Amino acid sequence: MRPGPRWDIFCTVIDNYGDIGITWRLARQLVAEYPLQVRLWVDDLESFRHIRPEIDPGLDCQTCSGVDIRRWRSPLPEVEPADVVIEALACHLPEQYEKAMAEQAVKPLWLNLEYLSAEAWVAGCHALPSPHPRLPLTKYFFMPGYVAGTGGVLKESWLIRERDAFQADVQARNEFWRALAVPVERPGELRVSLFSYESQAIESLFQAWAEGAQPVRCLVPEGKPLLNVARFSGRTALAPGAVLDRGALTVHVLPMLDQDRYDRLLWACDCNLVRGEDSLVRAMWAGKAMVWQAYRQEEGAHWPKIDALLDLYCSGMAEAMAEALRRLWQTWNEDGAAGPAWAPFWAYREQWLMRSAAWQTSLDEVDDLAGNLVKFCNEKSK
Repeated sequence: MRPGPRWDIFCTVIDNYGDIGITWRLARQLVAEYPLQVRLWVDDLESFRHIRPEIDPGLDCQTCSGVDIRRWRSPLPEVEPADVVIEALACHLPEQYEKAMAEQAVKPLWLNLEYLSAEAWVAGCHALPSPHPRLPLTKYFFMPGYVAGTGGVLKESWLIRERDAFQADVQARNEFWRALAVPVERPGELRVSLFSYESQAIESLFQAWAEGAQPVRCLVPEGKPLLNVARFSGRTALAPGAVLDRGALTVHVLPMLDQDRYDRLLWACDCNLVRGEDSLVRAMWAGKAMVWQAYRQEEGAHWPKIDALLDLYCSGMAEAMAEALRRLWQTWNEDGAAGPAWAPFWAYREQWLMRSAAWQTSLDEVDDLAGNLVKFCNEKSK
């Protein structure tokens, strides 16, 4: 079989794992669903290993799920540029690689894959060209998004099929919980996953759950929120395996989960508290209630992103339901008193399931990010 086009994806790893999480999912999907050769350049393989345990941080070159993984060193080794080159999520190509691109008889198709946003300006900037100021190269901005005229969001062809099978299989879910040393599901119990940045809102929400009438089991993968969880429990630190009980609330501290197990955690819970971009999109496809914490930016630059997504997600909702969602999301992102906002939000439990299903339908109408990327590149290469 003739090899497909060659793609290079460049990623710098931020400490919150979102950048590598997104680019890895994209690279894996491109290899699995299209006849493409994908080389993923990553500057921090140790962090990569946390979400993909097969990665060996000591190797400069390795293969995982058909993707050619390369360590992004400075200076970059001399390599022939690929047919399609993606600089992902605000990273910048090495200067020598750009020069090598310019020297090709047939110039590579160069894409700047931006961060996901619901802001109105996104569609207007999607696919716009940007000529290089010195070299004979043109870069195109590719904007992920939720509406027509944007690049869509990541969704593998197998995702919903695997989700539905897992959610319908009690034995599979029980085995998943046992592997995490968590009791199997119990009637009347609320299960919530918590993956967030540090926030005092965690302690307020935990207090509300502890004082509530419904048993709540909260699953917290190892990471930034453990400082607040420890403070709530009166401890100085917590490690995976710790179990905390207070009133109606039980908290389990889980190890850092790889992406596939994290997906299953989202599928298995009733409500998912997520952060950043990658876990937000996966929570959307999980089909459950969700609460999003945006990555904080200087001078409150993240608030327009929160408000824009709220406006889009709340479109067509009853006023009281939309207000309950806005109040919880806003207090959660303000590090505020999120506890009092929980009960009004959870009163719409069944409605959140219906809204999630409708939201997924609207995302499908835009098509998925990987497919849209391939379509764009094929059209530009004609």
